[in-house]
Amino acid sequence: MRTSLRLLKKNKVSAGATAVLGAVLFVAVFGAALAPYNPGQVGVGPTTAAPSPAHLLGTDDLGRDVFSRILAGTRASVAVGLSAAMITTLIGVLVGATAGYFGGTIDDVLMRITEIFQVIPRFFLAVLMVAFFGANLLNIIFAIAILSWPETARIVRSEFLSLRSRQFVSAARIAGASTATLIFLEILPNALGPVVVNATLQVGQAMILEAGLSYLGLADRNQVSLGLMLFEAQQFLRSAWWMSLFPGAVITLVVLSLNLLGDSLNDLIDPRRRGR
Repeated sequence: MRTSLRLLKKNKVSAGATAVLGAVLFVAVFGAALAPYNPGQVGVGPTTAAPSPAHLLGTDDLGRDVFSRILAGTRASVAVGLSAAMITTLIGVLVGATAGYFGGTIDDVLMRITEIFQVIPRFFLAVLMVAFFGANLLNIIFAIAILSWPETARIVRSEFLSLRSRQFVSAARIAGASTATLIFLEILPNALGPVVVNATLQVGQAMILEAGLSYLGLADRNQVSLGLMLFEAQQFLRSAWWMSLFPGAVITLVVLSLNLLGDSLNDLIDPRRRGR
């Protein structure tokens, strides 16, 4: 563990990505206290006012402070990304572990179900689900999670197929370990590396999906998010460019940092990639 942390610190790209993500998490937790204005308050300044000392990132069409709304929106978007990634990982681990450990018919059935989910266009189905069940953050989180688990399941299954015949698993089985013990205490801890890397990438993918849904109008209007800000800025792309530029830049920066961190973690897990 300490060796991995030292390698991450030496890698300037991963260190920069970690610093950015740390700053984003800080904003997500303490953003409300840092906001100079109430993010939902109308008329705190002139409508569609350009960035100025009074409003660092300008105002929107209702005179709301863009900087304050970005601080609040970052919290919601990060919450969606983290929550969806956690649920995605949980479902994927359970399906992949079951398929990889038991094999046979169980493996065939679960992998056919996984393939069905992979064939269906994820974003299109997410649009249908959110439109049907209602556009609120909880439904958006579950729609993203339910449609994103197949990749995790395949990764976990592959790891379990490789690990289930290892000597330490056979020794635990001979010692009388139960199936649950073998899966969750013996095999799964040794398969977590690729799962953690994938979970990091899933956070970014979930944030992009949320932004895409919001851009189409399927956003929770009661909760400021970066995606909702992009939706509200559609009519002002030329006349008030700051309304879309800054929320979009935050999403891009976060997703890019997550991808760079995921690549760095993958290099740590697979030593063969370090010299590339």
